Amino acid sequence: MSKKIRIDKLLSNVGVGSRSEIKKYIKSNLVKVNDKIVKDSGLLVNPQSDFITFNQKEVNYKEFIYIMLNKPSGYLSATYDKKDKIVLDLIDKKYLSYEPFPVGRLDKDTEGLLILTNDGQLSHRVLSPKKHVPKTYFAKIDGKVGYEDIKAFGEGVVLDDGYKTMPSILKILKSDYISEIEITINEGKFHQVKRMFESVGKKVIYLKRISMGKLKLDETLKLGEYRELTEEEVKLLEER
Repeated sequence: MSKKIRIDKLLSNVGVGSRSEIKKYIKSNLVKVNDKIVKDSGLLVNPQSDFITFNQKEVNYKEFIYIMLNKPSGYLSATYDKKDKIVLDLIDKKYLSYEPFPVGRLDKDTEGLLILTNDGQLSHRVLSPKKHVPKTYFAKIDGKVGYEDIKAFGEGVVLDDGYKTMPSILKILKSDYISEIEITINEGKFHQVKRMFESVGKKVIYLKRISMGKLKLDETLKLGEYRELTEEEVKLLEER
């Protein structure tokens, strides 16, 4: 059975207006449920079975939103910050009414795939240490990356706080004074990729997440651009 929701909250979530604006719309007889004029902004409705209109147009409501963002450098993976720009600054206000939040985080200077949603259960499953959902990054490294690094990462490396990482897969794309690599990890410790390379005496100078689970970053999205995920793509987030 579908969960009921207040009509003012539902209309706010789909971007009709603020709660105070919606109260005015209701007083102006602009909102109907099952062809009956709504008089109470606190009326409980069933989004799945009730026919809801605003200003004679049907309102299509969905409980959850899932957004793929190609995060640019310079933005915090947060919902609020007093000083710095946050990823929600990039999102249209029609989505903000759903109160989305980042699934996990990318460092301020890290680019790439970031999922925004209001689905707390999905976020918990994707981030759960028990799930070991893989995350793949492209990175540029100051220093030559070689076979010894592949071996070390495959066995797990010890970070600066003494924690030994789970085995990860390191793929060398270019080995030079500035190397290019792809690395897949199955956990999400603070600054993990950067700290892993520091543990072998090298420094990450550019980092971009390119996949989570089996979901890959849409390469047609420019930095700062985003789009909603399809149902199939949402499922890929949890696949290994």
